[in-house]
Amino acid sequence: MPVTVGPYGQSQPSCFDRIKMGFVMGFAVGMAAGALFGTFSCLRIGMRGRELMGGVGKTMMQSGGTFGTFMAIGMGIRC
Repeated sequence: MPVTVGPYGQSQPSCFDRIKMGFVMGFAVGMAAGALFGTFSCLRIGMRGRELMGGVGKTMMQSGGTFGTFMAIGMGIRC
């Protein structure tokens, strides 16, 4: 498959690069949302200290992975 060249000579990112970029952007947004929602939910049920940090970290990783996956799928559909 030939690489398309833009008007100034630079090449467009490949489909894999777009999917990777979508995953990273979605992961970052999901981590931020997970930090907010995880902190509030863990504080609401009474977690403190090390337990709070573990709960918030777990929520951040789960939401980051989920949102990143959906963003990668969305970018893959656009390729």
